[in-house]
Amino acid sequence: MRKVTFPHMGHSYIAFKMLMEDMGNEVILPPRPSKKTLDLGVKYAPEFACLPYKILLGTYLQTAEMGMDTIVTSGGAGPCRAGHYAHLHKAILHDLGYNVDLVCFEAPKKHPIDFYRKVQKLNSAKLSVLSIIEAIKRGWHKLKALDHMEKLSHKIRPRELKRGTTSKVYKMTQLWLDEARTHKEIEEAEAEGIKAFNNIPQDPNREVLKVGLVGEIYVLLEPASNLEIEETLGHMGVEVERSMFLTGWTRDNLGKGTEELISVTDAAKPYLPELIGGHGRDTIGHTVLYAKRKFDGVIQLAPFTCIPEIVARTILPKVSIIHDIPVLTFFLDEQTGKAGMVTRLEAFVDLLRRKKQNTKLNQAAALS
Repeated sequence: MRKVTFPHMGHSYIAFKMLMEDMGNEVILPPRPSKKTLDLGVKYAPEFACLPYKILLGTYLQTAEMGMDTIVTSGGAGPCRAGHYAHLHKAILHDLGYNVDLVCFEAPKKHPIDFYRKVQKLNSAKLSVLSIIEAIKRGWHKLKALDHMEKLSHKIRPRELKRGTTSKVYKMTQLWLDEARTHKEIEEAEAEGIKAFNNIPQDPNREVLKVGLVGEIYVLLEPASNLEIEETLGHMGVEVERSMFLTGWTRDNLGKGTEELISVTDAAKPYLPELIGGHGRDTIGHTVLYAKRKFDGVIQLAPFTCIPEIVARTILPKVSIIHDIPVLTFFLDEQTGKAGMVTRLEAFVDLLRRKKQNTKLNQAAALS
C-alpha cells in the first residue's frame, strides 16, 4: 500500500484524501503550512525559488518524516517554472536521503495515455476503470461542495453581526464534508452547510465593498500563504470574489476552456495578447472584468520572483487608469508579515470607501 501525500492547497486536501483512500492508498495528510513548514522549505530550496516552491518542499519534508513514500501532484506547461518544481522537489528529497516516488499529472487532454498510466499506478485497490471513474466523480462532487461553502463565507463574513461567526461555520462545514463519503452524504452535508450559513445573524443593509482577488493560483487558494487575506478583508467589511477556484482551474485544463476562460482571455488581449505562463494573463483579464462589473477594487497576490505576475504587475497601472479601478499588489515571501499586510489593507479599504462616497456625492450633485 502506498503512503501518499499531496500539496496542501486550501480545502482541496479534503477531496483528495477521500479519492486516494478510495483507490486503496494510505494518506499521509499534509499539515496546514506553518512557520516550521516554510523554514524547512527555505533551508533546502534554491534562494530565488518562489514561495509556493518553498512551502511545498517543506510540506514534503514534513510528510516524509511521517512515513510518506509517494508524492501526488500536477505539472505545468508554458514558460512558468512551476512545471519543473515537482521533479526538483523529488531530487532534493533524494539528496536528503528520502527515497520517495513521484506521480506528477500533466494535462490529460495533451497526455491522455500518461494520465491513464499514472491513475493506474495509484490504483492500489485494483479497482475497475468504472470504479475509478466513480471515485473521481465523488471527489469532484465533494470539491465543488467545498468551493460552494467557501464562496458563501466570502459573501456572508462582511455582513455578520458577530465577528468570527462565519469563520466558525465555515470550519464546521468542512468537517461535515470531510465525513461525507457518498454522493447522498455529500449532498446532505452541503445542504446543512447552506442552512448553517443562512442562519448566521447578518445586517442586510450594511454597505460593503466588493474586491476581486487575482494572481498566482497557490497563493490565491492557500490561506496560510496569503496570511488569511480573505478573512481579514471580510472583517473589514469587504466582500471578496476570488478569480480562481480549483474546480474552475481543473475544467479549464481538462477541456477546450470554459466560457469564463475565453472571456478572461479576450478581456486581457488589448494589454497582454500572449500566454506568458502561470496566471499572468488571467490576472489582467479578471481585473478588466471586475472593473466592468463595477467592483470597488482589485488585489493582486503573487509570490516574490514570479515572472508572469511581475509582467502583469507592470501592466496593471495602465489597466487601473483606463478602467478606473484601484489595484493593490502584494508580492509574498517568507519575509512578509501579517501586521504590515493589514496596515496596507486598511489604507486601501479606506481609499476605496472614500472613492465610493465621492462617486455618490458627484452623482447626487449631477442630479440636483
